[in-house]
Amino acid sequence: MNLFFEEDGAFKAGVIMKKDGSSYQVELPTGKRVKVKGGHVFFEFSDPAASQFLTAANEEAGQIDPGFLWEVAPEEEFGYEDVAQEYFSSPTAVTRAASLMALHGNPVYFYRKGRGRYKKAPEEILQRALQALARRQAQEERRKQMTAEMTTGTLPSEIADKVFELLMHPDKNSIEWKALNDAAAETHQSPLRLMLALGAVRSPWQWHVESFYLENFPRGRGFPAGLSEPRAVDENLPLAQVRAFSIDDSSTTEIDDATSVEHLADGRTRIGVHIAAPAYFIDRDADIDKAARARMSTVYAPGLKTTMLPENWVQAASLDKDRAVPCLSLYALVDDETMSVISTETRLERIAVTENLRIDVLQDEITEERIANGALDFPWADEIVYLWRFGKARRALREQRRGKPEMKRRIDWYIELDGEGEDARITIKGRMRGEPLDLLVEEMMIFANETWGLWMEEHKVAGIYRSQRMGRVRMSTVPGPHDGLGVLRYAWSTSPLRRYVDLVNQRQMIAVLEGRSPAYQSNDADLFGIVSSFENIYETYNEFQRRMERYWSLRWIEQEGLKEIEAVVVKAELVRIDGLPFMQRIPGLPELERGQKIRLAVLGVDYIELLVETKLLEVLDETDEVDDEEAEDSAAAEVDDSQKADETQTPHEADGQRAS
Repeated sequence: MNLFFEEDGAFKAGVIMKKDGSSYQVELPTGKRVKVKGGHVFFEFSDPAASQFLTAANEEAGQIDPGFLWEVAPEEEFGYEDVAQEYFSSPTAVTRAASLMALHGNPVYFYRKGRGRYKKAPEEILQRALQALARRQAQEERRKQMTAEMTTGTLPSEIADKVFELLMHPDKNSIEWKALNDAAAETHQSPLRLMLALGAVRSPWQWHVESFYLENFPRGRGFPAGLSEPRAVDENLPLAQVRAFSIDDSSTTEIDDATSVEHLADGRTRIGVHIAAPAYFIDRDADIDKAARARMSTVYAPGLKTTMLPENWVQAASLDKDRAVPCLSLYALVDDETMSVISTETRLERIAVTENLRIDVLQDEITEERIANGALDFPWADEIVYLWRFGKARRALREQRRGKPEMKRRIDWYIELDGEGEDARITIKGRMRGEPLDLLVEEMMIFANETWGLWMEEHKVAGIYRSQRMGRVRMSTVPGPHDGLGVLRYAWSTSPLRRYVDLVNQRQMIAVLEGRSPAYQSNDADLFGIVSSFENIYETYNEFQRRMERYWSLRWIEQEGLKEIEAVVVKAELVRIDGLPFMQRIPGLPELERGQKIRLAVLGVDYIELLVETKLLEVLDETDEVDDEEAEDSAAAEVDDSQKADETQTPHEADGQRAS
């Protein structure tokens, strides 16, 4: 005798080995023996064999029309035996089981009310359920069609309409995502690469750029309509009586720093660091302040710039030649012989910059050798030489504090594009860090950020500081030393046109100078929120810039038709490509000493993963310098924070070319 029963939600059949009261000992067709409680049993049967029973019942159930079964079923609750009797007239064991399976397998038509008992669904509800089922079936058919279209090279309109949404934030229950995912699996590639192959994403450049802006600027790159205009400058604000000049690249549009030199009697000189003061116009929580805070920083990448402030606000504060604009000035009285700082003073004033110097125009003329030989011959030579001497003295002091010199052979890279978008012609230039103009501006900005960090602490005004202890760089409202830079305090304050933290610090200092209560107190939760948001957003922007520098470096390799490249081992498998702001791990590279130069064959480039495919050709009989900080870099090729241009504020930060 055989037994038909339910176990763990599944129908089963087996040979009865033993019956003990209402319980059974049953041997399944697989040979496994199980104990079945009476409450799980439907019926005993003798024919057919247990091994054939379920197959026969399933085949019979598949022939039953659930719609017809629903029509003949009683309105009240019923058992499967009742339906079997009504449907088959003289039901067998197989048709009795088939009736149960048909009821159980069609929950849209029949609601289960207990073991073997059901009630048919009300007609109105059944019709809605059938319509939903039909829609799902149609969607499933369309999903299969879309998958087939993509695997054969056709882009379905449903996919084309939401490409970036599917690639960035897909609804994985949608038929579009399922079709895309299935097609990608069938073609053995990622969804992104499939979209590139089908032309839905025009190019890797479009993917890197558009995905960044869609993620970080979901409402578009423009500013909200109706923002307020900058107010007029108070004519009673003192006008600085100095000859100030700025130093930037020719493409710089946000000129936020300038310097001045005034020689005094008794072997002393007053130098000035003059920082554009947008905080003079921008009050806390004003509409323009909220717009700037939403962005936190200007976004830079080769060929791209999205400013933190609208153009009219930049123009109102930028230190352009011959325009008297608000300025936060730091004056330092310096001993000409020792280059030591005797005293400092901070002022809020207007300044009319006399000249906007351009570093790319002057860099070949202003060299350390020409300075040493007294061979500089242009109107600002005296000021440049004096500030360079001061900068060298400040750097020596910082190196003494940090306990080691800065790497002098580190190169700052700049990528210039001739043309629009991905088809631009690429030029990659490098400037050795420590060149006179670079050193001058870098050290003046570090000096200002350190001095103002100490100034805010002295005046007990809340501010945002950067510190570094035990190799860890952090931003907080608590002042502390920055070991990597070798400064006692460090508060970003010199780029208020391009960085929101600097704007906040400047706003705090201006309030003190004007005798007002600062906008933020030390326990202001909003200040802590700015710190947290800024760090996350700023790193996101930096990562975008790094990715785009890698992209254009790869494009340059292809543009130049390079088949071989040289590289320097930084550590283990990490190498730095000569002539490019580009580091990469080379899997399988033999163990070589730090600084060892190698020659690699270029096998190809991957514009999605931003990698160059290489093969080791030769270990060269040459080495190059690699400092400790560079050796700690990851494959992202980023130097330690204390060595970044965005930390030290070289003039080239303005046009987005971060030193790497």
